[in-house]
Amino acid sequence: MRTNGIVSVTERSNADMGADMLSMGQVTTVAEIQSTLAKLKEQEFSITKRLNDLIASQKDLNRELGKLDIVRAQLGSQAVATRSIHNSMLGDAAATAQKISSAVQVLDLEQSRVKATLEVVEQVSELKACVHGVVGSMGAPQDWETAAGYLSRAARIPEEIIKGSFAEETVPSIEIPDPPSVTLNNAAESLCGLFLREFDKATKEDNGPKITRFFKLFPLIGRSDIGLNAYGRYVCQGVASHARENLNPGTRGLQGKEGFFYANALSKLFEYIAQIVDRHGGLVERHYGKGRMIKVVERLQDEADVQGGIIVDAWSEERGVDRKLTDIKSYAFTFLVQSFLPAAQTSRNPISRTGSPAVFEREVTQTDDNGVDMKEVNALLDESGMMLGRWSLYCRFVSTKCTNSSETQGSRPQAFPELLTNSLLFRKVNDKLVSSFNQMTTFYFRRSVEKAFQLDEQPQDLSLNMSKSLLGNGPYITSAVDDVMYIVNQVLQRTLTTSQRSVIASVVPTISRILSADFIGMIQRKMRDESYPKGAVQGGLPPEHIIVAFLVLLNNLDVSADYIKRIISSRLDTSLDAISQPDPSEIPTTPSTTTITLPISITLQSAFPFGHDAEFISHSLYSLHTTFYTKAAELLADGIFVVFRNVMKPRLRPVLLDTFRDIDYTLSHDEIEELNRLAEDHDDSMNTGTGPLVDNTGRALSVEDAVPVRFQSGWDALHKPLRRILTDANWERVLGTTATYLAEILEKRIWGYYGKIDGLGASRLERDIDRIVGIIVRGGGKYALREEFARCTQICLVMTMEEEEWDELKEDDKALNVEWKIDTEEKLRARSMARY
Repeated sequence: MRTNGIVSVTERSNADMGADMLSMGQVTTVAEIQSTLAKLKEQEFSITKRLNDLIASQKDLNRELGKLDIVRAQLGSQAVATRSIHNSMLGDAAATAQKISSAVQVLDLEQSRVKATLEVVEQVSELKACVHGVVGSMGAPQDWETAAGYLSRAARIPEEIIKGSFAEETVPSIEIPDPPSVTLNNAAESLCGLFLREFDKATKEDNGPKITRFFKLFPLIGRSDIGLNAYGRYVCQGVASHARENLNPGTRGLQGKEGFFYANALSKLFEYIAQIVDRHGGLVERHYGKGRMIKVVERLQDEADVQGGIIVDAWSEERGVDRKLTDIKSYAFTFLVQSFLPAAQTSRNPISRTGSPAVFEREVTQTDDNGVDMKEVNALLDESGMMLGRWSLYCRFVSTKCTNSSETQGSRPQAFPELLTNSLLFRKVNDKLVSSFNQMTTFYFRRSVEKAFQLDEQPQDLSLNMSKSLLGNGPYITSAVDDVMYIVNQVLQRTLTTSQRSVIASVVPTISRILSADFIGMIQRKMRDESYPKGAVQGGLPPEHIIVAFLVLLNNLDVSADYIKRIISSRLDTSLDAISQPDPSEIPTTPSTTTITLPISITLQSAFPFGHDAEFISHSLYSLHTTFYTKAAELLADGIFVVFRNVMKPRLRPVLLDTFRDIDYTLSHDEIEELNRLAEDHDDSMNTGTGPLVDNTGRALSVEDAVPVRFQSGWDALHKPLRRILTDANWERVLGTTATYLAEILEKRIWGYYGKIDGLGASRLERDIDRIVGIIVRGGGKYALREEFARCTQICLVMTMEEEEWDELKEDDKALNVEWKIDTEEKLRARSMARY
């Protein structure tokens, strides 16, 4: 160990010194030789010192090793003494303990056998008492409750004891010679037959206490299934009787089967079954065990299938549903079809409009309505919707009775009970009610849309003339929008009330399709064929009534989208504003497939508790909103561009030409003061080319106010007539498009002053541009519109910069904390525009 220590020390020293010392083969000069020799001496001294330290410590180490040898000798003697004590004293004690433990185990075994024997004896004794008690109670006393009690006690005795040889030898007697198992079984069969007869007799007599008395005895004799079957027959008889009574109007003083007669009959059927389950469920579970009420519910469902099927079939036959569906399928929707035909065909076949003075049109309208009475369809939808709602409520009730509370409260979705899925009434509801409801709803909604456009009326006395006041308050829309959106709300409300996923899955996409194809399609056709704002001559303005009609159609789209959003928001119990809506100019060409997580409202969760139905309904409703919004936004974007191109754009250039008329940005201070003095002393008769600046009314203007005042006048005349008719959202869209174009032509005008402007003129131009932008922004109420004019304001900014700022900008393009919209070349061009 010491040698290894010395070697390790030497190696570490060599390693430490070797890092700084050259080998003899590497030295080339005398200085390097001397340096290496000095380091070797230093290393030798270090190693020698360490070796001396180790040798000095060796004496202490030897002393400690001697002490350890002495302790080892002492421990050896102690170990010898311990082994002798163990061999001489503890060995006998261990043997004795082993004998005692074995004896205790034998005693425990004997004691357990004695206890088992005593338990068998007690059980056989209990069995004998039960056998004699049953036979004795069934004799002269005829105490059925006591006999059933003895059988219940006997049922708690293990079967191997009852059929064991010991019981078969000791229990039988002269009076009861049969084995106990045979005796108990015969007694149970005899009592079961007796209880059934008495139970049936009590049900015929409608003796409630007696029914309850014998119903409670079946579990005691081990015949629970027979008792539940008997009880099921009894309650089913009551259900059948109650259902027949409800279907007979005369028994309740009713005069006929109008209104919601069949819906009420079905509701009463389900209510009666629910009352039975609620009222008797506690009794059944108390005497028959937890969860045994499901057996009764199954029997009740069989009867519900029969009676409910009778009601549904009677409704279908009495209301003539099949005939009505045939009429619906054959309805041609003449008005809608002709509305989408090319203009040449519609001119040969005039489109009927209810309310028109034309006799021909009234006759066509009456012909269209023949065969399908909308009031009858609406009444059928109301009644069938009510029946579906009651069926859904009944399904939720049965589900709670067939599902354990632990499953209901768990994280797993509630499953639709197989008891109902396999029932005849489930198939009957789907075949008769759901199918007819979906078909009639589709017809009712599309016919309502058609009727709304047949009765469509424009808002009265709309004009672009600002001197004429408008009647009423906005938004200015046609009557079809209110009519259709009312029907949308009504149909959705009735559909959701059914609480049927299959109904929602059919009706909501149908509403979306009809709104997109027919409602928006009709507005699009009107915008294209009837109200397209186009001048009679090239470059001319469209007629006023055409512009107004087109603006109203744009309002129709905007208001309809808002209506749909509010309707869907109310159904989802959440604001759709939290989910960002796309801008019309950014609408994708294909619908987005991104899955959006929507909050599930408590209302929807309670109405659609099964599986993921509530989530499906939420996404279906949201899809209706997004689909309609996308279609409306696309058409709105096109319509807004048409208004800009055909109405706003032709009048913007004259406004700007008049705004900058006679404006000279090379005037000196003296010339500006002279013009301002002339404006103060101006007379209309002196309005000549050398006079002051004037507006379009001849009013004299100062040099500082000429541009903004003229632009304000022209801009007001241009935008106010449109703004008072358009909705706020539509006006913002028009203004955004107009601002983009206006920014482009303002920029061209600014560049047009290249070389025609001096330093003072540059400051005036910057101020004029800023005030024009301020007028537009105030008119739209959107500060973000300033971004459209960022290039114009930055060009003016560069023109009017101080030399120090310009030098700083040239060195650092990010100077002045400005997000530049113009590039370096444009900055240089702007800087060289003015003559300083």
